[in-house]
Parts: sequence; C-alpha cells; structure tokens
Amino acid sequence: MIKSKKNSQRNRGFTIVEILISSALFMIIGTSTYLAFQNVLEAISKSQVRSDAISLIKGEIETARNMPYTDVGILGGYPAGKLLASKTLSFGGNSFSLTTTVRNIDDVFDGVLGGTPNDTAPADYKIVEYEIDCTTCGPFTPIAMTTTISAKGLESASTNGSLFINVRDASGAPVPEASVQIVNTKLNPSITINDETNNSGVLQLVDIPPSVNGYQVTVSKTGYSTDKTYDLNIPGNPNPLLPHATVATQQVTSITLFIDKVGTLTVTAQDPQCAPIVGLGFALSGAKLIGINPDVVKYPATNFTTNSAGEKTITNLEWDSYNIASVGALEFTGTVPFVPFVLNPDATMAVKLLFEPKVPKSLLTYVIDSAGQPIDGASVRLVKTGSYDQTRYTSRRTIGQTDWGGADYDAQSGNVKYDNPTTELQIQTAGDGATSTEWVISNTYDMGVTNTTFYHLRFDAQLQPAHSSPDALRIQVATNNDNATWNFVGPDGTDNTYFTASDTLLPTVLDGKRYLRYKIYFYLDGTTTISSFKDIAIDFTSSCVPAGQALFNDLGPGTYTITISKSGYQTLVDDAVSISNDWHQYKATLTQ
Repeated sequence: MIKSKKNSQRNRGFTIVEILISSALFMIIGTSTYLAFQNVLEAISKSQVRSDAISLIKGEIETARNMPYTDVGILGGYPAGKLLASKTLSFGGNSFSLTTTVRNIDDVFDGVLGGTPNDTAPADYKIVEYEIDCTTCGPFTPIAMTTTISAKGLESASTNGSLFINVRDASGAPVPEASVQIVNTKLNPSITINDETNNSGVLQLVDIPPSVNGYQVTVSKTGYSTDKTYDLNIPGNPNPLLPHATVATQQVTSITLFIDKVGTLTVTAQDPQCAPIVGLGFALSGAKLIGINPDVVKYPATNFTTNSAGEKTITNLEWDSYNIASVGALEFTGTVPFVPFVLNPDATMAVKLLFEPKVPKSLLTYVIDSAGQPIDGASVRLVKTGSYDQTRYTSRRTIGQTDWGGADYDAQSGNVKYDNPTTELQIQTAGDGATSTEWVISNTYDMGVTNTTFYHLRFDAQLQPAHSSPDALRIQVATNNDNATWNFVGPDGTDNTYFTASDTLLPTVLDGKRYLRYKIYFYLDGTTTISSFKDIAIDFTSSCVPAGQALFNDLGPGTYTITISKSGYQTLVDDAVSISNDWHQYKATLTQ
C-alpha cells in the first residue's frame, strides 16, 4: 500500500508538468499565429494604401492627358499651365501629398536647339512627373510615375530660349538628384520652378521666356552645401561672379553651379598649459569669392564662442579655405593646423588654437618642407639692426624673462636691485675690496603637462669691469611635478655643476616635468662693482606646442631680417619682413 501511494503521487506530478508544458506550447503557437495574422493584416493594409496611391496618380495622369496641351504646365511655373506644383489628396481615410513636375523636352529626332540641325521649335513634347507620399500612414515609400504628352499639329518656330543648369561637386563630377529652384520675378506673371537634376547632374529647361539676368537659380541637396546666382548692382556685392541667368530667343544658356557634402569643424582653445579656455571668442571666415571689385566672400567672418570644455563645433560648413581670428583679449601663440586651413568635402576636422594674453607686434612663423609637412627644430633668427636679435626653434616654446621690474622673482639674497629704465637686474658690493655672493630664484614656470623636453639655456649678462672668475655668474635649473621640491642642477644633472655659458643644452634629468625654476648666482670679487643681468630664455617642447611653429612677440615696428635654417635643408633669408600690425604670420618652405 505504501508503494502504491508513492507511485500515485509520482503520476500526479508528471501530469502537472505535462499541463504546464502543453500550456506553454499553446501560448507560443497562439502568439505566433496572432503575430503572423497581424503581419498579414499589415501587409494587406500597406498593399491597399499603395494601391490607393497609384489610383490617385493614375487619375491625375488621365486629367493631364485630357487637358488642352497649352494647359499642361505648372500654375505660376514653367511651362505655364493649370496644374498645381503640390497639393493634398484624401482617399480611403488617408491623406496623401502629391508633387507634380512638368518639363519641355527637346527631342534629338528633329535636332536640338543650337545643334546641327538647329531645332528652332525645341519644345517637342512634355513630360509630366508625379510623386505621391502618404502623410498619415507611418512608414511609406513614395511612388513616382511619369507620362508623356505631345501636341497635335505641326511645330512652329519658338520665340523662347533654353536654360541648361549643370550641377557639379568639388571635383567636377555631376551631382544627380540635386534640388533646383528657378525664380523669375521680372516676367509677368512671375515664374517659380522647382525641379531636380538628372543622372548627369543637368536640368534642362526648354522653351522658357527670354529674360535678361532674370532667372534666379538656387541648387541644394540634403547634406550638401548650397550654390546660387546673384543679382547685379546690389549693395555689398555689385559685381557677382555668377549673376542671375539670361535667356535669349532661340539660344541655349548654360550655367554651372557647385555643391558638395558639408563638413564639420571642431575648434579647441587652450592656454600655454594646455588648459581649456572657456568663453573664448573667435571669428571664422572663408576665402571662396562670390563677387569681385570689391571682393565678397561666400562665408564672411562669423563669431563663435567656446563652451565649458573650451570647444566649439561648427557644422554644415562648405569646403573652403578658412581663416580664424581672435576677437578677444587673447592672441594666437600657435595653431594646429596652420591657418588658413582647407576643409575638404564631407570632412570632420579638428583645429587646436593656443592662446596667450595679447602682446603688441607679434610674429608667428610656420616652417614646412616641400611636401607641406611641418619641420621641427628649425632655427628661426629674427634681427632688426641695432635693436633686436632673437632666435627661436620651431616646435618649441620659450620661457624666460627680459623685464625684472617690480621684483618679478620668487626670492633673492638681499643685494639684488632692479635698474630702471633698462629693466635689468643689478648686484652691488658692500664696498671697495669686499666680496659677496648673491642669488636670485625665479618664479615658477608651468608647462601644463609632464611630457616635456628641455633644450637650450640662453642668457645675457655683463660684468663691470669684465673679469674671468668662473664664479662670477652661474646658473642652475630645477624641475618637478609637485611645484614644491626644487633640486637645482647644472649641465651634468647634479648640483655640483653650473651653467656659465649661454646657449648650453640642459640635461635630460630635467625632462618629463611640469614645473621649472632657475637660480642665478653672482660672485663679486672685490674689484667688480656692478654685475647686470638682462634676460634669460629656455626652450622646451610638449604636447601643448604646435609642430613647425615659432613665436616672436613684443616686437617694435619696422623691417626685420629672418633667417631660417636646419641641417639637410637650404637656408632661407628674407630681409624684408615688415612688422606694423599687432599680429603677423610668416610661412616659409625649406627645400632639401
């Protein structure tokens, strides 16, 4: 009896499982059947909607075929007629949008206008094109149909002309399916034509009324730039390069307009420490002309402002050569790439701008090779006879000091004084025959990043009277990443040596650090009464420094000589570099 009871319980358990499995299978089969039924209903519904749309187009075609030939045209357009360019239709509970286009066709069978033979009656027949879209049906693929309509009787010579509109991209290739709008308000009644180019990128308007500079043409395409003709003798652009088109009797006028895919430009503004500059104003302008005498650019200077990340993204830009100008209290210390730069069609381009507070009379030099690539480490010497002689290196920035006014240093030993107006440091002895050692520690220089490489240390100092004591003037340099630990070292990277000669390479132990200070030691041996220190400069490079560029600032007006050289390249010398405005750029190409 116990065994029989256990078997009975086991049998009841299997029955419940079977019921659950059966229910699940039933639900799966039922759901699949329901979904399949829904798909069938949806397919039938879509098929019905398309059938309704086709019926509407067929009705419009029959209407056009039964109209007088002279009425087959667009109301307010050309060829002129009584058909609406667009209208809304209702059928089967849905709303449809219908677009109608009518074109005169110059058939090659009897020659073409201006050809051999010359067809003086080029409007041989008309093509009517309909495109319908359901605006209340959800996803719907528009349907297009065309019909040909010809006139009864013989042709007669036309007093009209033809306008052929060619649309090309930046490379000169045809742009099919480009939208073309033609407007002529000089005619009575005025004409408005909306059409598109064929597979050859051409729209042929045959047998349209003559008009002198009356046809305003605008071409566009989704994701592309826009090009158009311009009115004559209007303020701001009195001499357009592409005026409104003229159509003459029994003549073909052919014009070409250029459009291409638009691009995107992301501008990033940084300070010398690579930190983003928020709210920076800058102006972007193109070089492509739409008029001459005076020159009128298609993309005039437009102001932008960087966001909280120091960036500004500008979309829908036409391919062009663009320039960027500062409109605030800062100026460029470098650009990547060099400006002006070229934005190609359908390109996404990043531009990095490095800014510092404006210093009057600055010169940014850019050195490239014959292939247009920036040259790093080229020596750029700028000289103005009797007043200026400085050397910079491309792809390097220079930190240092020329003006020591206002005790512009971190600390000193006590006998260091500032001389005015020469802006030099001067160290004086306590008296005749006395010796003393004085020192000055600079303020901290922040490179902004740690991937730094330091190069030359240059300085200008004078001893009066001159003497050869090796301890008369010495310099050490320290770098770190904590802006606190300062271990000053000399040329061998230890604190046992000192820099005593200008234009000496710094040791590699200083590289890879963000912060820098230098310490200047003065030794007065009892006979030297004054030791003066004019300026100091240190070259370095990092990810904040643009390639191939060198900056000079705080220049005086006048004419300078620039000498650019690098091993393996021919030296370039230009003795007519004029400095007059606050900002100048100089681009040089070195050949091997």
